Amino acid sequence: MRFRTMAELVEIAETENLKISEVMILHEMDVMNRSREDIFEEMSRNLDVMEQAIQRGVTEDIRSHSGLTGGDAKRIQQYINSAPVLLSGKTVLDAVSRATAVSEVNAAMGTIVATPTAGACGILPGTIHTAAKKLNSDRETMVRALFTAGAVGYVIANNACISGAAGGCQAEVGSATAMAAAAVVEMAGGTPSMSAEAVAIALKNMLGLVCDPVAGLVEAPCVKRNAMGAAIAMVAADLALAGVKSVIPTDEVIDAMYKIGQSMPVALKETALGGLAATPTGRAHERRIFGTTDKSE
Repeated sequence: MRFRTMAELVEIAETENLKISEVMILHEMDVMNRSREDIFEEMSRNLDVMEQAIQRGVTEDIRSHSGLTGGDAKRIQQYINSAPVLLSGKTVLDAVSRATAVSEVNAAMGTIVATPTAGACGILPGTIHTAAKKLNSDRETMVRALFTAGAVGYVIANNACISGAAGGCQAEVGSATAMAAAAVVEMAGGTPSMSAEAVAIALKNMLGLVCDPVAGLVEAPCVKRNAMGAAIAMVAADLALAGVKSVIPTDEVIDAMYKIGQSMPVALKETALGGLAATPTGRAHERRIFGTTDKSE
């Protein structure tokens, strides 16, 4: 059950008539030499942590130590419950608020699950929990969704990169968005091929996204990029479930993401030397928080 690319993953799943989540579980059993029960229980504990972070973020007055972020998840939930019209719909906004919640908890030094990194930790729990509520999914389906996401993250990490420092935010938030899109496709009953298409659709709409954290902190624009990543993941999943296919094969999209990341200047790869971090306001926040001088000086 070993695989290296999305094409190989889908071929195994569809030849053996398995879900992507099952291929990943069998892969983990093989590679880690652990029982199914052990692996499943550990992933279930990850789901617990995600649930707790969401609950904190949407109900408590979360605020980061820097003061840059916090409170938006709760604010979005209040808007969902009070606005006369929701332009993007309740489901998308629920995913957005939950993704924001987890990302805000991370910025406030709370406990989260890195999926695939702490900077992109909100997207997967936000989409999975929203899809589960919409689809009335049981807990096993939700845990399986994490394995599906893990399989996609495994492929991206081994063929490209998943960190903003290595490949820009396209690699970090982009990977999380692609992982989430594949996961919710499986939750909704889509095929492995549809999950792969969702990966391509989601990731190619993140290509070129730079990593430019204000003051070098994983807060601004990271939290809002988690929110938008959740929205893109939900839409990408719907497109794939509708039968929409990527013109460029998924593995080639992943390869393109890697090459774009390699072409990026270092100022746009989590160094806080460029992009939003280098704006006058970004530098002002940096001085307020750290009392440091402008890095460009």
